[in-house]
Amino acid sequence: MSRPAQDQRSESFVPGVQRELERAIAAGELRGGDRINESALALKLGINRGPVREACRTLEQTGVLRSAVNRGFFVREISIKEALDIYDLRAKLFGMAGRLAAASVTSADLSELDGLVERMEAAVEAEDIGAYYPLNCEFHSLIVACADNHKLNLLWPNLESELHLFRRRGLVLPGSLRVSNYDHRAMVAALRAGDAAAAERIMEQHIHSGKARLLKTVTSHDLGAGHAGSLVTSASVDGSDHDQADDQHRDRYAAR
Repeated sequence: MSRPAQDQRSESFVPGVQRELERAIAAGELRGGDRINESALALKLGINRGPVREACRTLEQTGVLRSAVNRGFFVREISIKEALDIYDLRAKLFGMAGRLAAASVTSADLSELDGLVERMEAAVEAEDIGAYYPLNCEFHSLIVACADNHKLNLLWPNLESELHLFRRRGLVLPGSLRVSNYDHRAMVAALRAGDAAAAERIMEQHIHSGKARLLKTVTSHDLGAGHAGSLVTSASVDGSDHDQADDQHRDRYAAR
């Protein structure tokens, strides 16, 4: 038996609701621990609560939201330790994406990446992290798509979503947006040159640099008991050491 047309229409709204929730989290409008006001969101989008509830369930499955019995859905909070673990995994996966993309990227892909870099540069000049951050996410996702690896494409969105609350923290540091976009130019140049080794190294280091920026924002309250020693070690390795090792590749491939 076919489903009623109303149910089918409701289901068609779910992806849009999911994107809106992800956008609000990425933009900092929703923070860790915040409750999702399903009624208000449904009213804002001009739909009933059904698609909102389904979108929340989907985001719970991907680790972005959590639910509490009789209380609804909340933006999931992850520990600093979890965040750092995800950064390490993302670094390896993004490096792999760069290596694969160097062999499969098209001229159309490169043009789209160039356009995103220019739009991010405008956000850098305006010191507008609200405009920069979603473009940054789109840029990373496009490179992963260019890698043409099905499993990587399945894993990447979940890892990105879990880190939204932490990645913005690192980008608010003075000069971080400019450094981040400098890396983006270097990535595109390496891909355009078809240099798989350089693309892999630059992209892996880009994620490590983001992790190092996050560590600079960490407070003793964030760390909690038992994590301080390992985090200090990570900061010294993933910050300066990685940056020095990759200078020659940035000099070679970055557009100035």
